[in-house]
Amino acid sequence: MSPPLPGDPQRDPGYPAEQRDAVYRVIAERRDVRRGFRPDPVPADVLGRVLTAAHQAPSVGLSQPWDFIVITDRARRERIAALAARCREEFAADLPGARARAFDALKISSILDTPVNIVVSCDRTRGGRHTLGRRTQPQTADFSSVLAVANLWLAARAEGLGVGWVSFFDERELAAELGLPAHLGVIAYLCVGYVSQFAPEPELAAAGWARRRPVSWAVHAGEYGRRGLPGTEPVDPLAEVIAAIAPPDAGAMAAARERQDRMTKPRGSLGELEEVSVRLAGLAGCCPPPLPEPACVAVFAADHGVHAQGVSPWPQEVTAQMVANFLAGGAVVNAFAAQAGAEVTIVDIGVAAELEPVPGLLPRKIGPGTADFTEGPAMTRDQAIAALTAGIEIARDLVAAGNRCLVTGDMGIADPVEATGRGTGIDAAMYARKIEVVCRGLARHRPDPADPVGVIAAFGGFEHAALAGFILGAAALRVPVILDGVIAGAAALAAAALAPDAIAACFAGHRSAEPGHAVTLSYLGLRPLVDLGLRLGEGTGAVLALPLVQSAARALRDVATFDSAGVADKT
Repeated sequence: MSPPLPGDPQRDPGYPAEQRDAVYRVIAERRDVRRGFRPDPVPADVLGRVLTAAHQAPSVGLSQPWDFIVITDRARRERIAALAARCREEFAADLPGARARAFDALKISSILDTPVNIVVSCDRTRGGRHTLGRRTQPQTADFSSVLAVANLWLAARAEGLGVGWVSFFDERELAAELGLPAHLGVIAYLCVGYVSQFAPEPELAAAGWARRRPVSWAVHAGEYGRRGLPGTEPVDPLAEVIAAIAPPDAGAMAAARERQDRMTKPRGSLGELEEVSVRLAGLAGCCPPPLPEPACVAVFAADHGVHAQGVSPWPQEVTAQMVANFLAGGAVVNAFAAQAGAEVTIVDIGVAAELEPVPGLLPRKIGPGTADFTEGPAMTRDQAIAALTAGIEIARDLVAAGNRCLVTGDMGIADPVEATGRGTGIDAAMYARKIEVVCRGLARHRPDPADPVGVIAAFGGFEHAALAGFILGAAALRVPVILDGVIAGAAALAAAALAPDAIAACFAGHRSAEPGHAVTLSYLGLRPLVDLGLRLGEGTGAVLALPLVQSAARALRDVATFDSAGVADKT
C-alpha cells in the first residue's frame, strides 16, 4: 500500500498546515481574562456558535451531562457578584500576609464587566444507571462537563471573545440563585465578552502569582515518574536540575555593591544585610533583585530506623503527632510563620505512620521511615534519588505557585545528624549512646565524600535527601532558600557536593545550638543572620530570618541614592 498523500482528506485525516496552525494558535492564546472587557454586546449568532461548540464536547458514554445557563440580567449578576465578593473576602482572610497582599492586587471577577455570563452545570444522573463508563467512575460526569467548558473557551477565543472563570462561590448558594434543581451541580461560572486585547501570557503569570510547569515534567512514559516528551530521552530530574544551576551573576553583584555605596547611609552601615542584598542580586541576575515574597516554609517530616538504638527520649509516634500539630496551626513554626506572613506546607516524605489526607499536607512518602543505619544502609540508592527528586519537585511546584522565597523545615524523631549534639533534650548517658551509634555507623559504611548520594543513602533520613533536592531545585530556579538549623545544614552539604554553585541560593537563617551546625556553616561559607541559641528545628530559626532577607532586598530597591535624594555625600 502506498503511503497517504499529504492533504488528501480521504487518506490523510490531518488538517492542512495552515488550519492545523490555527488550531494550535487558539489553544496557545486562550486566556483566563479578567481585565479589559468592552461593553459591546455579543451577537446572538456568535454566542450560538460558541455554545454549539461547547455542546459538541466529548463525554463518557455520550452522556452529555452539561447544561448552559446564559445570564444577561444586570440585577441577577449583581446578586451573584455579591456572593463572589463575600467568598473572596473569606478566602483572603485565610491567606498569609504576603499572599494576601498579592491577592488583593488581583482582579478575580468580571461578572459585571461582561455582557454575558454563562454557567455550565452538570447532571450526574443523566442517562440512568447504565451509562457507559460511569459505573466505576461516576465522577466522569464532572470531567465530561469540564470538556464542554474547554470547547466553549476555545471557540470563544477563535471568535475574539475573552472568557473569565469565576470560582469564588458557595456552590449551593449559586445554584439556589439560578434556580437549579438539587441534582444539578455547578461546574463553571464564565464571564464572556469582547476584550481590548489578549495578554501575551496568563494574568496570574504576569502578576507573579503562578508560573507554568515545563511540559517535559508533565509527560510520563508508560508509568508515573518516567518523564519526557515522546521521541526524546527520558528526563533525569536530578541531572537536569544540577545542569541548570549556574554561578551568581557577577555584573548584578557589582551593580548592587555600587548602589549600596550610593544609598543615603554611611557605606557598610547595614553590615551583613548589604552582603545579603548583593547575593540576592547575583542570584536573580539583576539589580535590584525581586522581593523574596511570598515565602513558603516546607517542613519535611520523616522517621528514622536508628530510633531502635535508643538515641532519643521521644517515642517515634511523636513525628505523626507533631505533623498533626503543624497542620492544625499549633506549632512554633506556625506562630512564627504567621508573624512573618509566610505559608507553611508539611511534606510527609517518610513518616512511619499513615497520615490522613488533609489540606496543607503533601503526601510524598518514600517509605515508612528509614532502616537502622547501624545494621545496613538507611535507604537504598533508588530511595535516596527518589527523595532528592521529591524535594526538587516540591521546590519547583512551590515556585510555580508564586512563591519567591523558600524556607526549610524538618521534623523527625531520632534524626542521626543530631547525634553530634543533644538534640531535643537528652541526658548524658543517652548522649554518649548517640555518639557511639554514629561512630558504629561510620565504621560500618566508610562514607565516600565523592559519592554524596551514597552518603545520604548510608546515613541520611528521607528528609535530608528531600531537603537537599529542595535546595537544588531552588538554586536551579534562582530563588533564595533560607536554611534552618543542623538538619538543613546537613542537606546543604549534600546539595553542595552535588552542585557547588547551589550554595549561592542559600542563606543561613540562624546558628543552631547543635555543635555540628557551626562547623557546617563555616564549611559552606555562610554567615547566620540570627544567633539565639535555638535548637527546636521545624524551620523556626529560618522563619525568624525571613524578614531580614526581605528587608535587605527592599532596602536595595527602595532607599534613595545621594544623587536622587539631593543629599550631599561625604567628601
